[in-house]
Amino acid sequence: MSTIVVFSHLRWDFVFQRPQHLLSRLAQHYPVLFVEEPVHDDGAPFMERSSPAPNVTVCRAHTPIQAAGFHDEQLRLLQPMVAQLAPPGEEVVAWFYTPMALPLLQSLRPALVVYDCMDELASFRNPPKQLLQRESALLSIADLVFAGGPSLYEAKRNRHPNVHCFSSSVDVVHFQQALDRTRTHPQQDAIPRPRLGFYGVLDERFDPDLVGAVADAHPEWQVVLAGPVVKIDPERLPRRPNIHYLGQQPYSALPDLLAGWDVCLMPFAINEATKFISPTKVLEYMAAQLPIVSTPIADVANPYGHVVAIASTADEFVAACEAALAQTPEQRRHMVDAMQAVVAATSWDNTAARMRELIDTAPPHTDRRATPRSLDAADAGSKVNPLRAHEPHVGAIVIGGGPTGLSAAYHLGADTLLLDRNESIGGWCRSIEDNGFTFDYAGHIMFSNDPYVLKMYEVLLGDNVHWQNREAWVYSKGVYTRYPFQGALYGLPPKVVTECIMGAIEARYESAEGKTAAAQAVDDCCADGTTDVCNTDRSVKGEVKNFEQFIYKVWGKGIAKHFAIPYNRKIWTVPLSEMETSWLGGRVPLPNLEEIIQGALEPSPKPLGPNARFGYPLKGGFQALMNGFLPHIKGKIELNADVVQVLPREHIVALRDGRRFRYDDLISTMPLPELIKAIGNEAPEEVRAAAKGLRHVSIRCVNIGIDRVATDKHWIYYPEDTIFHRIFVQGNASPGCNPPGCFGFTCEISYSPYKPLPVDGEALIEHIIQDCRKVGMIQDGDTILAANQVDMPYAYVLYDHARARNVETCKAWLKQFDITLVGRYSEWEYYNSDHALLAGKRGADIVHAKRARAQKASSE
Repeated sequence: MSTIVVFSHLRWDFVFQRPQHLLSRLAQHYPVLFVEEPVHDDGAPFMERSSPAPNVTVCRAHTPIQAAGFHDEQLRLLQPMVAQLAPPGEEVVAWFYTPMALPLLQSLRPALVVYDCMDELASFRNPPKQLLQRESALLSIADLVFAGGPSLYEAKRNRHPNVHCFSSSVDVVHFQQALDRTRTHPQQDAIPRPRLGFYGVLDERFDPDLVGAVADAHPEWQVVLAGPVVKIDPERLPRRPNIHYLGQQPYSALPDLLAGWDVCLMPFAINEATKFISPTKVLEYMAAQLPIVSTPIADVANPYGHVVAIASTADEFVAACEAALAQTPEQRRHMVDAMQAVVAATSWDNTAARMRELIDTAPPHTDRRATPRSLDAADAGSKVNPLRAHEPHVGAIVIGGGPTGLSAAYHLGADTLLLDRNESIGGWCRSIEDNGFTFDYAGHIMFSNDPYVLKMYEVLLGDNVHWQNREAWVYSKGVYTRYPFQGALYGLPPKVVTECIMGAIEARYESAEGKTAAAQAVDDCCADGTTDVCNTDRSVKGEVKNFEQFIYKVWGKGIAKHFAIPYNRKIWTVPLSEMETSWLGGRVPLPNLEEIIQGALEPSPKPLGPNARFGYPLKGGFQALMNGFLPHIKGKIELNADVVQVLPREHIVALRDGRRFRYDDLISTMPLPELIKAIGNEAPEEVRAAAKGLRHVSIRCVNIGIDRVATDKHWIYYPEDTIFHRIFVQGNASPGCNPPGCFGFTCEISYSPYKPLPVDGEALIEHIIQDCRKVGMIQDGDTILAANQVDMPYAYVLYDHARARNVETCKAWLKQFDITLVGRYSEWEYYNSDHALLAGKRGADIVHAKRARAQKASSE
């Protein structure tokens, strides 16, 4: 019997509501461990346990951490305690009421992950900053999602394929005790009649002004309010002689309160916090067969508008209460009949039984990654339709229609099938249209020193290309300086310039030790700006242990302080000491002091050399380059083709829609961890563990279109206090990306489990707009014509110290199965777009060479 481990933002001994109703019933079939938010305790951490109901254990951690809730600071103490909750080796059902507890899942072995979404917590007052991001991650890995009402169901059903609407139910027998109107509650015995009552939490969902208006309209009415005051100032609550606050009441006392009321009130405010609520009390009031007056809460008005009086204004609310008190016997009889029909159709027993059936019949959890479900690639078990088992044979399958996959298909023959999960080709090189603007998924440019790639550009785009000299800049200390920062210090405050030059001098003469060698060439990736080691003339033999040390040795502590450390920490999201340096070229370059000093004394000239000029499609955004492959690909392309299972020994790929394809050769461009997950338990444990150990950085892009040309630059780096680390100026990449007289640009924000997005949704866009105003990209009077966002869950490979070992473990095992890994995410390497095109060609060459060997062997 599996144990249900529940993570809740509500305490068991708080208001008795949905969690307690459901879990006390499910506890008849499973042991339930109810994990509450921790409480502060100055002593050593420990887990307090209590048993408020049969087979239910409430687990309340005591920690010395002051931070409230499942805060990041609490996690390191909570994880080992949570790991000890379930019996050793047992797979549990992990049940979440709050996404904030999601990081604790790694302490468990989930057989199933359930998200019982009873409220839209992000709409409540002062939600945690990481809440929306963690909910997205939870929706991605959950096996079952239960929505607490029709509005929540509509909000979540397109975000997960297995969402079930379980509206609030009722314990009819308990609340029908109120039909004995002789029952009394000691706190209201002395309160005159008529009594108009409400019980529940008094928080931001409660409308104090409305209650005050009701009390003022009829001083002879007695308004009874029972419940705790939470997250609002008690001084905001109306104080009248005919308003009575009884405080929080036990669940057992609620029928006694109801028995003494004449009208039940639901005075909810109409705001973001009540947009999705499905109040449990509406059915409890109905079981007591009392007239109900409510504000227009969506999940009350529909489907209970024929039973509950709905009032939008204070005057309407008062009038509805007057009508309720003036009901005729016939009106009351009709009301009671309607209420009985409603409550007869639902109960917590039935709801819990239906949930249990779904739990018991759900396929085993497949440890899916915490990224948006549209990019999920490993929940094959239940998603592949066994009835569609026809397996057409294909010579080569290419997984992924980004630049690498397209290049592979371009270089292969007609017996090739390219599979891409999206509605259009391009991967992260896709483009979108919004109100006449064209935006890319992050900033991409065409640049290469390779003649073959330059020829490919010509073939794919023809004359639909715009070549220009780059204008890359850094914005810091309130001024713009040319990129790279270390070679263009002119214009910065004198103290900053001094610190940068002195730091470079110290770095050079402390590191050189008389041992010099020719500097090793390192590609400048232009659009990323993180591998640039320009303005170095020689390098020393020797080792640096991490990226942070590399920065100090290459440029010195001044440049490190003012640009290299804050910028790279911003983009990589982790301490730079956790990153190694193989991707930077191998040696430690020494600062070119002459160029640093010259760049500090006078404005830097425009950059020269092969990387100073770049191309971009005139029309269609970077998508145009991707679309240029289509006329040249001889094989077949399948879109909306989500690969969820790979069987390497059988040479079979299965799609989410049930189709299966048998292949001779497989070229994978999908992220290496996702490929291993799609293979599942067929991969050895050490391979699965290595794949899980691969870390990456995600990017969220917020695209903005305004009615003014904002800058002449192409991209700008921001090492300081903006939420974004870079702006790619789409409007200058090509004039074809903008409507006439308008201008578009893309703000890039890196995030990861180590640095979550501080806000999400519309709040993120607003945050970006405010930061753009702060740095002058948006000015007073500018009209925002377009504002949208796109997400790249896999963006940058993180070169931590375990990366090389983990990659090699995965590659060594995959090598035996005719699976060729190509591209940034499949090889888990730092690639630019030209590298991606060459990687696709290399994958095709491997397949051609293998076939040539096989043909030669057969002829012999």
